[in-house]
Amino acid sequence: MSRKLLPLSITAALMGATALADAPNVATDIGPIHSLVTRVMVGVGTPDLIVAPGASPHEYNLRPSEAAALQNADLVFWMGKDLTPWMESAIETLAEGAAVIPLLEADDTVLLDFRENAVFEAHDHGDENEPDHEDKDDKDHDHGDDHAKEDDIDHEEHADHDQHDDHDHEEHADHDGHDDHDENDHDEHAHGDHDPHAWLSPENAEIWLNVIAAQLSSADPDNAGAYFANAAAAREEMAALSAEVAETLDPVRGGNFIVFHDAYQYFEDAFDFPASGAISIADASDPSPARIAEIQARIRDEGIDCVLTEPQFNPGIVESVMGGVEAKTGVIDPLGSDLEPGADLYPNLIRNLAKSLAECL
Repeated sequence: MSRKLLPLSITAALMGATALADAPNVATDIGPIHSLVTRVMVGVGTPDLIVAPGASPHEYNLRPSEAAALQNADLVFWMGKDLTPWMESAIETLAEGAAVIPLLEADDTVLLDFRENAVFEAHDHGDENEPDHEDKDDKDHDHGDDHAKEDDIDHEEHADHDQHDDHDHEEHADHDGHDDHDENDHDEHAHGDHDPHAWLSPENAEIWLNVIAAQLSSADPDNAGAYFANAAAAREEMAALSAEVAETLDPVRGGNFIVFHDAYQYFEDAFDFPASGAISIADASDPSPARIAEIQARIRDEGIDCVLTEPQFNPGIVESVMGGVEAKTGVIDPLGSDLEPGADLYPNLIRNLAKSLAECL
């Protein structure tokens, strides 16, 4: 290294340390949202992840370190109470002074209604689940100066992303499933108006990148240029990712598959690749015997090619569904639990969904 380069590298390191020290404290709920926020904060700071990889977001017990992250947060980005109802009281108690941004309520977010049945008909992706673009003037969304126009954002070259601090992931989820749930039918489960797994739509992710940049810039104006430049670069990456996923799925279009729980309709809608049914409803509670029987009949009668399991939930349920029927199985994960938390998690999650589906089919 030359004598001229050495002082420059030291200066850059010092500047990086200063940026990290001055960055706002940010907490996020799940890995995919943590990934998007991390991508926007590249070169400035690193957010904290609240729900540990491998755990179900539907039910969770905070560790002391995660509670402290909420307590120290200047901003909290989360999907909203429809995904993590337990987190609402935690935010109210621990993050009282923080700006709280529920991304499901962000303007222009594409929202899909819950699917009520175990098996999905072709029309489920038509009128019944038409993306919900409600008149946002009728809803009270306090997002400050959200949504800067894309044309106003400089497309600067982004720096290599910061690595997330090592997270001591203790076991949280009961990997034997949700045995504490009664085997009730879907209409006995309380939920909001919309399916909360909206991060599986890259279109939503692109919208949220601007929301994240705007909120961070409001809290930290000195780094606004970096936040918006990172968001702009990430949106370009998202467009390339969608094209890549479509290419991966094209050879197996027309294949029929069943998913473990009804978490994937945003992905299905984005890439026009509908599932034929789900063993469990969207909150991943144990399915009723009637629902299992309905899924078994669908597998037998319609020649289902693939049944997709998930690493977080009870494999015995899938085995009971598969009893006496022939279909290939694969593993799919809407949270990317096996991926390293950080900026790369979100694109790798979407990429892996397509790859697992294509391989199973």
